[in-house]
Amino acid sequence: MAAYVSETVRTHPRKFIVSFLGNTYSLWVYIWTLTHGGRVSLPDEYRIQMTSVSSPLQKNPSGLTVLMGYHPDLKMFAGFDLNKHSTFTAGSPSVQIGISAIHSALQNGLSFVTKENDEIAIGVRPDQFLTYCLNAEPLHLYGAESNLTKLLTKAVELQEIPEHDVSSLTAKRKLIVENVSRYSRDANFRKIVLSAYDNRCAVTRFQLRLVDAAHILPVPSGDSSDHVTNGMSLSPTFHRAYDNCLIYLDEEYVMRLNPEKADELKQHKLDDGIKEFKSFLDKKIHLPLDANQRPRIEYIRMANKYRRIPGYV
Repeated sequence: MAAYVSETVRTHPRKFIVSFLGNTYSLWVYIWTLTHGGRVSLPDEYRIQMTSVSSPLQKNPSGLTVLMGYHPDLKMFAGFDLNKHSTFTAGSPSVQIGISAIHSALQNGLSFVTKENDEIAIGVRPDQFLTYCLNAEPLHLYGAESNLTKLLTKAVELQEIPEHDVSSLTAKRKLIVENVSRYSRDANFRKIVLSAYDNRCAVTRFQLRLVDAAHILPVPSGDSSDHVTNGMSLSPTFHRAYDNCLIYLDEEYVMRLNPEKADELKQHKLDDGIKEFKSFLDKKIHLPLDANQRPRIEYIRMANKYRRIPGYV
């Protein structure tokens, strides 16, 4: 989930507050439209023109900053090395990428190309946008290494990566692979779960682009899965309530209030609003039309036992 916090739309950088995997990030994005370079001798070349900014580019003092291009026809992004382009001479400098890198990213999620100045430009598919932003600096630093590129491609394609494939990597490179793999799996899980639930909160049935993909059996349990049958679409409030065991799903697909957690709130005088909150409970949740995508009963039982819901332990 992201909030746009710049005062105007036509400004650089564009500033966002992003919430992802329980963490909050401040993100600044310098971005221009990718257009053809115009040189007949380089038909593959596309570029951004860095207009309306001055050198050096201001960087986010408390978060992330990225330099990107956007191809409106393909609805694809390109990422450029901010460290190589933050300082420039007067005028409107351009930064290039081959369109083949964009086409490759359509297939693989991320693609890497080394330019003549040893800069690594990166094609970015929209579902990998946040993966790129969170890892931009190391990706531009190491992404063109052939072995690492192969592993990153496996990661964005959700393939299993054997331990022996990463055992020889340095700690920094191993962390890049782990992060890209984790973010890619989360993005894919969110995509399939929200699609199955028609982008509605399973409890409130509201859409409004205010829904998360929640694991029924939590990831830390060790037996969790990223399959759609271990997922529910929940609004942030009900997602937090579920993760904190204030509510639970029973085997009839009814969302219930956990009386033990409700009593704790009452004891601490933090139960204001519980009546309105309960008005959405004790009824069957909104379920996917496809029965094969509905919560698996075994996951519900395991989740309630793991989360120590009364009656399951």
